[in-house]
Amino acid sequence: MIDIKVPTVGESISEVTLLKWVKNDGDYVERDEVIAELESEKATFEVNAEKAGILKRAAQEGDTLNIGDTLASIDDTAAKPEGAAAANGTPAPKKEEAKAAPAVEAKAVSQAPVTTVPNDIKATPVAAAIIADKKVDPKSVTPSGYQGKIVKDDVLAALSNPGKVTGGKALFNRDQRREKMSQLRKTISRRLVESKNTTAMLTTFNEVDMSRVMEIRTKYKDKFKESHGVNLGFMSFFAKAAAIALTEWPAVNAYIDGDQLVYHDYVDISIAVSTPRGLTVPVIRNVESLSMADIEKKVIELAGKARDNKLSMEELQGGTFTITNGGVFGSLMSTPIINLPQSAILGMHKIQERPMAINGQVVIKPMMYLAVSYDHRIIDGRESVSFLVRVKELLENPELLLFGKDPVKTLLEL
Repeated sequence: MIDIKVPTVGESISEVTLLKWVKNDGDYVERDEVIAELESEKATFEVNAEKAGILKRAAQEGDTLNIGDTLASIDDTAAKPEGAAAANGTPAPKKEEAKAAPAVEAKAVSQAPVTTVPNDIKATPVAAAIIADKKVDPKSVTPSGYQGKIVKDDVLAALSNPGKVTGGKALFNRDQRREKMSQLRKTISRRLVESKNTTAMLTTFNEVDMSRVMEIRTKYKDKFKESHGVNLGFMSFFAKAAAIALTEWPAVNAYIDGDQLVYHDYVDISIAVSTPRGLTVPVIRNVESLSMADIEKKVIELAGKARDNKLSMEELQGGTFTITNGGVFGSLMSTPIINLPQSAILGMHKIQERPMAINGQVVIKPMMYLAVSYDHRIIDGRESVSFLVRVKELLENPELLLFGKDPVKTLLEL
């Protein structure tokens, strides 16, 4: 009997939600077969059977589990039911082979841990072990598994045909296919081209040390979840920082309407959400008046509606500023496109440890590049740069997010 634990899924994530069981209690599962789907605050991911056997579930759908908790157990001594096919569709191996294979594969896993495969590469445990052992570049392997996952046969094919595309496709194939563009994709296409053609778009960059934000999340995430029922994510920090900076630089929160400039005394932030159907940008209203917990709850609500295609037109209209997070996909730097009729958009990116010069010493810091694309017709360089510098200051000193000022300086009336 072996236990299947909740795996480590990323930096600062301590708990996940059991989204769905793919296999039923008492089912016979093959090694590497998907048994469940888990959801963290950043992404949905699958859990695979580490060995073949009878599955015994230890949690219910909707349960919140900590990293390392037992998700299920597998009786690997149980005999395979008569007539059951292997997961890959091939005939079941002979008894002697069935006993020997797991031992060999388990040895490979122990010698080459899965953690050697980058977090943004999806691979089954056996495939990951072979990748690590043979030092295969995961990006050279074409996945053919469920939802783009690399399986063992993909890696073996890549080893047999180094440098060539495999993954179930014939070498030297010339296939192509046509798909009708969806209405959403047509709308996205039209609006992006309109944005590029009708605005004097320019992008300014900066970088932010995320140490303090990450420390706060690590220190208070459990209490925050207990008090508010939601995880403390990065979006609330960025939305709060943007709201304060936008009130100080109102042109960044304004837009052009004909020959008039429309300024807003409130901050409605559009959050870019990527869904299987395409990009949507639901709006969080009056962010300047919301608490951190209120923002996190709204982000979860809108992201859930976006994934389920249940957003109303009201929830998709009226934003005054947009935040997009390419970092969840691994983007290190980008130039986001303005979301019309708005005049600016803030791009978040991947947090990456980099050597920084601090007081003459080289120190490793978790850094994130920030980008603000803005319409130069209404926003001058001074305003855009000052806005981004203010966002950087607020994120590197999160205590300023309380009311936008240094507490000591406020006490001393400086």
